[in-house]
Amino acid sequence: MSIPDWNQLRAFYATAVHGSLSSAAREIGLTQPTLSRQIMALESSLGVTLFERVGKRLVLTETGHGLLEHARVMGEAALATRVSATGHSEAVGGRVSISATDSYAAYMLPDILARVRRDAPQVTIVVISSNKLSDLRRREADIALRHVRPDEPDLIGRMIRTSKAGFYASRGWVERHGMPQKPGDIAADLIGFDDVAQFAAYMRGVGIPVEGHDLRLISESTVVVWELVRRGLGVGAMLAEIAARTPDVVNVLPDMPPIEVPLWLVTHRELRTSRRIRLVYDLLAEELSRLEA
Repeated sequence: MSIPDWNQLRAFYATAVHGSLSSAAREIGLTQPTLSRQIMALESSLGVTLFERVGKRLVLTETGHGLLEHARVMGEAALATRVSATGHSEAVGGRVSISATDSYAAYMLPDILARVRRDAPQVTIVVISSNKLSDLRRREADIALRHVRPDEPDLIGRMIRTSKAGFYASRGWVERHGMPQKPGDIAADLIGFDDVAQFAAYMRGVGIPVEGHDLRLISESTVVVWELVRRGLGVGAMLAEIAARTPDVVNVLPDMPPIEVPLWLVTHRELRTSRRIRLVYDLLAEELSRLEA
């Protein structure tokens, strides 16, 4: 077995971090065929398979996982040598994808990403707006904002804050209907989320007597639900930090104990070895932790 050269290891490392040949090639300034040949040469010299294709992405094999940390250490050593020789730090560039619920992506991330753009102008941010959990193990996203604790062994998560949710309506709705006196008073005008059976069961658990068939306005999108609330069509549940940033909405059950919603910042364990992902992760953590409702 011959000893692989640094160019082959660099090609392997970039591809492992990005999950695709095209993105890795752009980052290190090679053509995609050249990058592919270097990885094939590395696999040939080691006598192993380092990647398998899952959909349009390349995913590390078990052997590839074992090599990744060694390549990262070598890459950092090479970077340190270049910095020492030139006296300049290397710019952090490339793509970082962030997955968040549609309401968080629409109402909270823009202000936070303004800080990321200032501090990491060479990084391209891709916002994935989805109310489903992105599969970070399949590289559907690099970083995810989740309201549940990650339980997959390859993921690392940090609980940033505990948000609070309440029930809100527009001032116009309150003028027409008056302020509810108890949770049951909002049941007839409650705007629901799909799936309705699960949503209704959760509402009953917090003291709102409603069945799925009672709901007359429903959406799978929290952004749509919130717009319906803003326009006076009913009462909806929302995080307090989003409601606080929305003019002319009122907490219609202010004495009701708030619903606590944890916010986790999650990434794949290996992706924390990427400088740009680590930078964006840390900036997100800092900004999210200082949010006020």
